Amino acid sequence: MSWQSYVDDQLLATQKITKAAILGKQGGVWAASTGYNLSQAEQDFVTHTAFTDPDSVRANGITLGGFKFMTIQANTDEVIGRKGERGVFIIPTTQAILVAEYDGTPAGDANLIVTKLADYLKSVGY
Repeated sequence: MSWQSYVDDQLLATQKITKAAILGKQGGVWAASTGYNLSQAEQDFVTHTAFTDPDSVRANGITLGGFKFMTIQANTDEVIGRKGERGVFIIPTTQAILVAEYDGTPAGDANLIVTKLADYLKSVGY
């Protein structure tokens, strides 16, 4: 399965995730939903700061695709952001980082979808 298939078939097809990207831990976008453009600064923040400096993430929030989320939780296992009905889960795997936004979906439903894919990727070494 291609990285784009994971975004399209495992995340977006659920209709609970509205935008998604898979980033390599060393940098670069491996796959993303159509029109979901993360700037280089946003990518760098996710890959280099989000999980190494959670205090900064909690203090400053996180901006993705030009939209700033307030940080609900930030630790080495996940970053959760929210603003209004819109939210984001950022979850690292062994070699990648999943970024999944939702809008109007219950946060718990979106979290289950992203966590399931993250757990699978970890189980196969990614």
